[in-house]
Amino acid sequence: MVDMEQHGLRKMIRFHIPTRGLIGLRSKMLTASAGEAIVTHRFLHYEPFKGDIQQRNNGVLISQAKGPSVAFAIDALQLRGTFFINPAEECYAGMILGEHCIDKDLVVNIQKAKQLTNMRASGTDRAMKIAPAQVKSLEEALEYIAADELVEITPNNIRLRKKMLTEVDRKRFGRQKSKG
Repeated sequence: MVDMEQHGLRKMIRFHIPTRGLIGLRSKMLTASAGEAIVTHRFLHYEPFKGDIQQRNNGVLISQAKGPSVAFAIDALQLRGTFFINPAEECYAGMILGEHCIDKDLVVNIQKAKQLTNMRASGTDRAMKIAPAQVKSLEEALEYIAADELVEITPNNIRLRKKMLTEVDRKRFGRQKSKG
């Protein structure tokens, strides 16, 4: 922060921020100010690289297999994190489904359906309460991804995925990286 001025009820705050730090800043400011913030920027000058910009602290929920997501599975996994997809969306292995509540990635079976048997009493089923998906815009998706992740853009969707789709490949790469 370089400067802060009071203009009536408004405050004008000036920052010197590297251009790569502007990705996602506008949406965060609008969210934090309930749509009241005005964000403008202009080029000031070139400077040497000053280090990495902090990324997200949490891991992600990753799809284990191909197939449509099931409401029963999403309901069961909601305590593990927040989802970027809704029930019945087509998923594939390696696709990022949501943000995990801790710092490690978690591979989940989002296609797991409820076992239907005639032994279950109708009164024992609990009502599912599924939180709406946190759908990310292109800018938010680009800001969100880590170094081992990609943004996939199709005419109908913006999806996040791991660079290496299978869990075996990700583990193998992790072992090779730690050795060498």
